[in-house]
Amino acid sequence: MGRKPTWRTLCLAALAVVTLAAARPAAAADPIVLGVPTSLGVIEGKESLNAVKLAVDEINAAGGVKVGGQPRMFSVEEMDIRDASPGTPVPEALLGIEKMILEKKPQAIVVGPFRSEALLAGMDIIAKYKVPLLGSIAMTPVSEKKIQEDPEKYKYVFRTSINVTSWAGLLIGAMKGLQEKFGFTKVYLLNQDVLWARGTAGSMKAWFEKNGWEVLGHDQFPTGASDFAPVLMKAKMGGAQVLFTCFDMPESGILVKQWKGQKVPALMTGFISPMAGEGAWSAFEGKIGGLLNAIFELGNIPSPKYAPATAFYDAYKKKYGKPVESGHGPAPSYESVYILKEAIEKAGSLDPDQLAAAIKATDRQGVMGRIKFNEGNQVIYGQDPKDTAVGCIYQWGEKGERTIVFPPALADAEVQLPSWMKSAK
Repeated sequence: MGRKPTWRTLCLAALAVVTLAAARPAAAADPIVLGVPTSLGVIEGKESLNAVKLAVDEINAAGGVKVGGQPRMFSVEEMDIRDASPGTPVPEALLGIEKMILEKKPQAIVVGPFRSEALLAGMDIIAKYKVPLLGSIAMTPVSEKKIQEDPEKYKYVFRTSINVTSWAGLLIGAMKGLQEKFGFTKVYLLNQDVLWARGTAGSMKAWFEKNGWEVLGHDQFPTGASDFAPVLMKAKMGGAQVLFTCFDMPESGILVKQWKGQKVPALMTGFISPMAGEGAWSAFEGKIGGLLNAIFELGNIPSPKYAPATAFYDAYKKKYGKPVESGHGPAPSYESVYILKEAIEKAGSLDPDQLAAAIKATDRQGVMGRIKFNEGNQVIYGQDPKDTAVGCIYQWGEKGERTIVFPPALADAEVQLPSWMKSAK
């Protein structure tokens, strides 16, 4: 048998262990996990995830987030819930959200469901697990109504992107401008047959009818439709002066090419997702000049009149080697991460109740403008970035330039009629 260690030997061994532990750097605290369950097969979902990662990289590089004085890093967990894909049932998307919460254990969720149908159904899952959600794509104002009816249950659900109500307000302002400038009073509506587009087109149709416009027709198209020529012919024969559009499917780019190919003498305006980014000019062979298109949130397009929007746009382009191409989602997704950082540091905790209260109290100048939440946990949108978050309307020029034409606080030029409309007048 070996000799028993002496008291002196034991003391020296213990001292060595303590000294070695002190010499090693302290283990880093666990990261703060941000979950991104959304539809990653569409451009809005892909670029919103990219925007989240950009913000996380910036924050981590600057030292992370202080939780009770201790620095913590953000990490990102993503999951494709496919709710934008035709034929994906809402329950399947909800299973994806719940799977992420249970397996990845995020402290917060950003971006969230793509379709409003999935958001509304998913609110109960968010309430069940008490994981704050800062959504940046689904737009239905019904979520705000549910929050106001039961604010304690749904206090964890927020939206940083524009909603259908504010989106309609942006469009109405632009329509008033067209009516005043050109005397337009005849409109034909076309939209994708999904909740947000139906809601937008329905609101706009009611506004047109109440404000002296003649609604010549209103057609809705299932997701995946790819031939719009018959409806465009109806609009042309009826004497439409404005074609109001709402689409987020890739095939909707065909609508614009057919509009220009048929030389329909009506100004096309609204939102067509594939037309939003600067890459659309080459993708559609320069056949989109004259189109008026919306950007749901500033920052998804740069603005010479609002530096934070341009800074985000340029940073995204530098990191990914290409610009933001979607008009909806990336800017508020990026902003959501900074809102969370500020809220965590203000609360000094990751407790979901304290975090939800700190998010609700947000008041910051962000990439879309001033960021504040209303009683329905919706970021307030208006027409001046000094006071509210904003979206904008821009026009494609005949040489491929995008120029903001509305709202006045951001406008760099006035609306111009396409060449074939000028010759038809």
